[in-house]
Amino acid sequence: MTNGQPGLRERKKAATREALSRAALRLAVERGWENVRVEDIAAAAGVSPRTYNNYFSGKAEAIVFRHRDRILRAAEALRGRPAEEPLWEALARSLAVPFDGAAEEPDPRWTAAVRLLLREPVLQAELVRATAATRAGLAAAVAARTGTDPDRDLYPKLVAAAALCALQVADEHHLTADPAVPFQPLLAEALRQLAAGLPDPRNR
Repeated sequence: MTNGQPGLRERKKAATREALSRAALRLAVERGWENVRVEDIAAAAGVSPRTYNNYFSGKAEAIVFRHRDRILRAAEALRGRPAEEPLWEALARSLAVPFDGAAEEPDPRWTAAVRLLLREPVLQAELVRATAATRAGLAAAVAARTGTDPDRDLYPKLVAAAALCALQVADEHHLTADPAVPFQPLLAEALRQLAAGLPDPRNR
């Protein structure tokens, strides 16, 4: 770490981890869960299987890494938002940060393949673990912003859990919508409805 920024070694490790995660997801989508080996992922990322095992314990962990990383990046972004910005506006902007640059128009073939992939029980279990592990980080960022205690107070935990639930629901809707719809507007709308207190749609 130099001047608060990651050093060259840390940046190389982060790039390798990202490359492995991307390769794992791409191959699993293209070939199917059962048809991808660790050796295939390592080769696609240009590293050895031994190097792969230094980063991930299995295929599920590699695939879910990007989800976990996005939540951690959102928590970091929230800590950097202006103090005067309303909480839910800051949360919406922060949760959108990891998805900047995502394709505006989803590829229906890709979303269909990812939807099929997410039926794998081992992947579902890993997603649950990753979300639980990162929720504390988001709650801590909410607590820092609201002057609450992430361990003693209910509020930051509720906000973090609700925001991550909105993220999950938006992703599920993105993957199942027919015709396909972009993810980012769905996430923004889910968070907007949460911020409004989930008003009854019949009263609009």
